[in-house]
Amino acid sequence: MTEKQTGGVQSVHRALDLLERIAQISDGARLSDLAKDAGLAVSTTHRLLTTLEQRGFVQSDASSGRWHMGQRAFAVGSAYAKQRSFVAPALPFLRRLRDITRETANLGVIEDGEVVTLSQVESREIMRAISPPGGRVPVMCSGMGKAILATWEDDAIDRLIDLHGLRAMTSHSLTSRNAVHDEIARIRERGFALDDEEFVLGLRCVAAVVWGPQGEAACAISVSGLAARLTPEKVAETGAEVTRLADELTGVLGGHPPAR
Repeated sequence: MTEKQTGGVQSVHRALDLLERIAQISDGARLSDLAKDAGLAVSTTHRLLTTLEQRGFVQSDASSGRWHMGQRAFAVGSAYAKQRSFVAPALPFLRRLRDITRETANLGVIEDGEVVTLSQVESREIMRAISPPGGRVPVMCSGMGKAILATWEDDAIDRLIDLHGLRAMTSHSLTSRNAVHDEIARIRERGFALDDEEFVLGLRCVAAVVWGPQGEAACAISVSGLAARLTPEKVAETGAEVTRLADELTGVLGGHPPAR
């Protein structure tokens, strides 16, 4: 792309693209693979990575030839969460939720039609489901996303669908406007949301909304785990626990549901 096409500085776009690619690979990325995936020459890729390394955003492992995220990237990314006043108070609740359910506990918000995971406490189970902090999920495929959407007016949900569409991640994903509104009605009735293998097959997520001081949906918390453990029978029990702790966190934040 040219600078005119991207509306920005090409080298910055390329460097950030490499940073995002490295962030997606937990055991590090090879230079040749990064260059191929980004459609760049190896020499250009190496020059960009070297610059990022000088600033502490990535680091190279000479023994393996792989590139990893650097400490500076973590510090900058953490600043985003720190600006959300509910992230730090939520951490003890996420730990309690993890200990009660033995599954991974998450906190997220809606941003640009997707749910962004801001904080997480991992399950201690050997087989556990993890979408790491900073990960993004289509809002209609996320328990946390649907929990927040259930607090919106129906016309606002329609506008979100018009803007971002309905991305199907699995055969269980919601793909029609009517299906979305039927699901939202169920969430409002039972008080918690469910991602029933809609983002990843074999994974379920149970979520509830956390209210802010202005009667707005500040965020949502959830439990995610393998469907084999989060059975349909256990979903209702887990939903009650998630809702209870979401209500307690709402109280700590000085929040409340909107007046009807």
